[in-house]
Order: sequence, then structure tokens, then C-alpha cells
Amino acid sequence: MQLLTLPPSPTLATSIRATAQVFEDPRSQALLAHLQQVAPSEASVLIIGETGTGKELVARHIHNLSGRRNGPFVAVNCGAFSESLVEAELFGHEKGAFTGALAAKAGWFEEANGGTLFLDEIGDLPLPIQVKLLRVLQEREVVRLGSRKSIPINVRVLAATNVQLEKAINAGHFREDLYYRLNVVTLQLHPLRERPGDILPLARHFIRSYSDRLGYGPVELSPKAQAKLVEYSWPGNIRELENVIHHSLLTCGDGTIQAQDLRLSNLRIERQEEEPAGNGVEDLLQRAFSRLYEEQSEDLYEKVENALLRSAYRFCHYNQVHTAQLLGLSRNITRTRLIAIGELVVNKRRGQQQPALDNRVVRLSI
Repeated sequence: MQLLTLPPSPTLATSIRATAQVFEDPRSQALLAHLQQVAPSEASVLIIGETGTGKELVARHIHNLSGRRNGPFVAVNCGAFSESLVEAELFGHEKGAFTGALAAKAGWFEEANGGTLFLDEIGDLPLPIQVKLLRVLQEREVVRLGSRKSIPINVRVLAATNVQLEKAINAGHFREDLYYRLNVVTLQLHPLRERPGDILPLARHFIRSYSDRLGYGPVELSPKAQAKLVEYSWPGNIRELENVIHHSLLTCGDGTIQAQDLRLSNLRIERQEEEPAGNGVEDLLQRAFSRLYEEQSEDLYEKVENALLRSAYRFCHYNQVHTAQLLGLSRNITRTRLIAIGELVVNKRRGQQQPALDNRVVRLSI
């Protein structure tokens, strides 16, 4: 069995990343074959998949199979930095370039020189940074913030996204020229529900891993527990499977995980049952739009967009991540828009975010 795992890290306990990947299912085996063909090249690769499907693991495997395997592998989450800091993080900065820049610092491109740079959640990059990233990829040099001197770099870029960049391009949130620059090779990672052959091998890996950590002896899955795992839709993909196995090991007895020990969420199942048929949705939207056109309301596009975002946020019980997944947007864009329309309040002193209380009271009282 081909097994990929992330290096040990204290941050993985709270991460939503997949920590293991296998290639037992026929779809996964086809992906592995394609990956092995493109890895030795210098081509940029765009890895597409839902959160928790193992995009970073695939990127690391590409690096390890390439001629850059002895160089550094640097993974950067593009959605983890504020818009004001992302340029300095990627391209570096000189002393005094901005308030708090007490010393010069190399960016992630320089850190990855001679190796591979993995840009996760590439769709979260602000448009001005996308322009600079395109130039770096074309010229193969970076200019630190606050400097005019260019620094040559030798880096292979692998990018990943959990949103459809084609839609982001049409909406004006992502540059088309950057998309084609990154998308020399595309690797599509299917969600776990679409590759059931990987579920039990992954489950057994997590059982062994957590049993060793907890000091347990051998632990088995009962036949009913195996069936329950395979039949579940896994909206959280590999990371959700890991969490389910970890919890079940804490509650099971006599060295066997039973079906009742598996605590599974029904969030995705409920959503699927509530969705009307495709033609019904289109008819409802068409009637609603027709009424809006007749009223000739001002700023119609903005009002429709804001209403959709508010409705989705309410439907997802004020959860930003679920709202982003439902609308096919990045979490960073969703968070920014929720703040802009007053649905999310940021406590600057504590750096915390919470739904706007006044809006929630009004909605609940209707």
C-alpha cells in the first residue's frame, strides 16, 4: 500500500489538513500514475480538491519524486496572511519597509530557492499580489518590499485550491493569465466519498497510529463498523475520518471498534435531502429575478449578491467555513464580504470575529 504522511507537527492537532493519503481506490491509483509521470518535470502543477483531501501530501510527493528532492519544500497557506502582510511574506522585505520591519527578511520564494514552493489556497490571494506573483513566475526573480534590487530565484511552484478558479475568474477575483501560468498540469483530487476503496486502508492506518500514541494493543474494526465507514459521505474528507477514528478509540472497549462507537455527522446528508431539483431551483430564481427587474431596483447586482451571502451564512448557522464551501468561495473572500456587509464583527482589540449580534437578533425575531 502506498502511504503518504505529513511530517510530525504540533499544529496538526488543530489543522484541517489531511495527515495521510493512500492510493488503493482505482481513482487514486490513476491519480498516482499521472502524478508519477509529471513529477520529474519542472512544470507548474495546479492541485484541485476539497479541504482535507490531501493536497499538501500530493505536493510533497511530487517534490520527493522530482530532481529537486534534495532542496527545500516550503508550504505556504495564502489565506493565512492579511492583505497588508502577504506581499512581505511571499517576496520578503527590507529593514524599515513598513512599521515593525526592524530587520530585513527573506520571503518564502527565497526560502524555497533550489526546491519547491507549495502555495495552498491560491484563490485567496488579493488581485494586486496576483499581478506580482505572475511577474515573479515569468521573470524568475523577486524584489523585496522596500527594495529596488531584484533577486534571482530557482523555484518550482505547485499551487492548490479548494474553489473553482474558473468561477473566480468570471467573477473578477482571479487573473486569467495567472491561472494559465499555474495550470500547466492539473491534478484533480476526488473527495473521499468518491474513492471508497481508500476509506478502510486510511481508517486502519489511523487506528494503528493513535493506538500507538495511546499505548493500546491491537484494535480491530467490526464488520458493521467497516460498512458504516464506507457508506458515510465524509464531508470533511480524510481529516474528518482521522477525527472519527481518534474519538472511537477513546470510547470503544475490548479491542474492537463497533458501529455505535463511530460518531458521524449528518450535516451533508441533511443538506442533500433539503435541496430541490435543479429545474425547480432555476424556475424559482427566474421568477424572483423577473420581479426584481420589474421593480427596477438600484444596485440590483450588489443587493442580490449580499442577500445570497446573508442567506447562506444563516443557513450554515453562522459558520464561515461551511458558508464558503456552500457558495464555492474561498474562506478569505467569504470572511471579507461578511465583514463588508455587516454580518461579521471584528473585535480589533482581541483579534476575534463574531456574527453581528444586532443582525442576529433581528433575524431571529422575524
